[in-house]
Amino acid sequence: MENQPTETRIQTRNRTRIVDAAQEVFAERGFNGATIDRIAELAGMSKPNLHYYFKRKSDLYYTVLERILAIWLEPLEDLDPTADPRTELEGYIRLKLLASRDHPSASRLFANEMLRGAPVLEPYLRTELRTLVDRKAHVIRRWISEGRLNKVDPYHLIFLIWAATQHYADFAVQVNAVLDIPRLENSHYDDIARSLTGIIFDGIIPR
Repeated sequence: MENQPTETRIQTRNRTRIVDAAQEVFAERGFNGATIDRIAELAGMSKPNLHYYFKRKSDLYYTVLERILAIWLEPLEDLDPTADPRTELEGYIRLKLLASRDHPSASRLFANEMLRGAPVLEPYLRTELRTLVDRKAHVIRRWISEGRLNKVDPYHLIFLIWAATQHYADFAVQVNAVLDIPRLENSHYDDIARSLTGIIFDGIIPR
């Protein structure tokens, strides 16, 4: 197989601009409503120039989803079975919250893909993602067997963390309205991380 040519810095920068713009447009309009014209406009380049990097809208959509998954799953991949479970899971919760803060459109786009029945990502969900979650469920079971965590279902613990952290991106309007604030600031995310960690590890019923 021939080696693929290395992109120049300008090409890498242009590709990033396109993917950034596409993420916003797909999150706002969905796959069917998004147009290459609008993505090119938001990226600040011509449609032919965009097609130099991505021939089809579906290719661009898949690339955006790939990047989202890379951002979200790297912290899960890094869970260390030999470390303190509270420290590891608290760190994971905090990183997931920061991903929601820094990439809210990514969270909304992923949610829309799931609501559509995951037409693009279903094969990935059933293979690579399932394998990763299986491995991390094994880590949680190890902590349980060592007496360092109460007996819980590892999968539902992971689902709970996903749902709780992504809520602050997917339902930001609702969160801001209920808290009576214009938007969540960095200090709010510190409080959220502490609250979620306390709820998950300590519960809400006095012992």
